[in-house]
Amino acid sequence: MNPIRNLEKLNLKLPDVSVPGGSYVSVNIRENIAYIAIQFPILNEEYFYQGRLGNEVSTEQGYKAMELCAMNVLAQVQNKIGFDKIVGLNHIDIYFQSGTNWDDSPIVANGASDLFVKVLEKKGKHSRAIFGVEKLPRNFSVGLTATFTIIKE
Repeated sequence: MNPIRNLEKLNLKLPDVSVPGGSYVSVNIRENIAYIAIQFPILNEEYFYQGRLGNEVSTEQGYKAMELCAMNVLAQVQNKIGFDKIVGLNHIDIYFQSGTNWDDSPIVANGASDLFVKVLEKKGKHSRAIFGVEKLPRNFSVGLTATFTIIKE
């Protein structure tokens, strides 16, 4: 597994690491599990994909928004842990806000799932849960949390 090379093959570059918007840490390590705090579609401090899926944000844009959230997770992992210490991605929780009649959350969730597998290969396989919520901070359409098993030092 070479995540940096895989990112290059996809013509992707890790974004700058975002900083927490409150009283918490972006990566919390307990034993050999790393918990990644919610990541939003932010690129180098600029907000993207704000609004409700199915209203202001299309399903295709939602897929891209989840890719960006996943890129932010990967940036946190590389910055705070290092890809070389990753045993595997365990689970992701996906949060979204949508219009009343929109029902394509699995397609949007695949934006993160597909990217994790492309970049981390077998170590990117994971379970997931998808939650529709009334409101996300800053009116983001989506958000993503993740847990990784890591090599303990």
